[in-house]
Amino acid sequence: MQFFDESLLPENQDPLVIQVAPYAPSFLPRDSDDIPVSMAEQVQKAVDCYNAGATVLHVHVREPDGSGSKNLDMFNEMLDRLRSAVPDMILQVGGSISFAPRNQGESAQWMSDDTRHMLAELSPKPDQVTLVVNTNQMNVMELITEDDAKGTSMWDPGYREAYTNMTYEGGPVFMKEHIKRLDKAGVQTHFMIGSMKDLETVERLCRNGFYKGPLVCNWVAIGGGHDGPNPRNLLEFVNRMPQNAVCTVEGLMRNMYPLCTMGIALGLHVRVGQEDNMWGRKGERATSVQQIEKMVKISEELWRPVATGQQARKIYKLGEFYSSTEETLEKNGWLPNPPGYRPGGAMLTAA
Repeated sequence: MQFFDESLLPENQDPLVIQVAPYAPSFLPRDSDDIPVSMAEQVQKAVDCYNAGATVLHVHVREPDGSGSKNLDMFNEMLDRLRSAVPDMILQVGGSISFAPRNQGESAQWMSDDTRHMLAELSPKPDQVTLVVNTNQMNVMELITEDDAKGTSMWDPGYREAYTNMTYEGGPVFMKEHIKRLDKAGVQTHFMIGSMKDLETVERLCRNGFYKGPLVCNWVAIGGGHDGPNPRNLLEFVNRMPQNAVCTVEGLMRNMYPLCTMGIALGLHVRVGQEDNMWGRKGERATSVQQIEKMVKISEELWRPVATGQQARKIYKLGEFYSSTEETLEKNGWLPNPPGYRPGGAMLTAA
């Protein structure tokens, strides 16, 4: 991304889009008073987050017993209720579905590729489904401290071991097939990018014609296979993004606040919520709504307005799909492919 002399002035930046992840599939309801369980509570949480200033809702669903749901019928019911309760919110379904282990000693694992592909068939359809990039480690315990998690299920020895060893699958065959199905359904792919190598993979997907749409992504700074909360990582990531990318800063636990503050100043967007962080000041819990309110306050202190639902839809370029590789590169702000460009061997075979 290119920064000009006046790029940091708020009148030259888009309004801030706040993404919230309040459903916390990595935790159990006993871990926080702010994790909704019933369908009605989950919908009300979305309403509360929207009223506080969030315009993108990262959607997971819980079963009546509080466990993370893998039942796509429940996702359909949730989406239907959310469309009525928060019609202006961007509904972003988490592509992991639910990775939390049901019991101590079980693996923290994602669902099969076939099940994850079925997210393209949800009805009513969401605005976005998140897509992990490449197969990676997801050891969040590398950054989470005892202060962060003591007293929660995540600090129980069995769960802690499960999350330490967690990986996710996002290989080239899966990514290309998932993008194809989401495109066909008219659902935007939201890329969850954890490091520079993954951003390079997304660029190759675009250069080789497998993705034809706006680059809308999260920079996922959660360590353990992803970038950690080093400002140099964020600045280099921004430096390597194409000019017209839409990027949201996502941190882990209390690192979320300084990272998101830097993101706000740079003209990026932010993600908060119980899925990533349960804390405010050290030792003091913060609800998802309180975290949203903090982002609103920080942005307003810099005179950068917070996006309305309609503004967020425009900023995220929802409904935009491009007709060619050339248009995709141009619209996103990448240089065109050089004459004679050919796909690399790993990208040659379509899904």
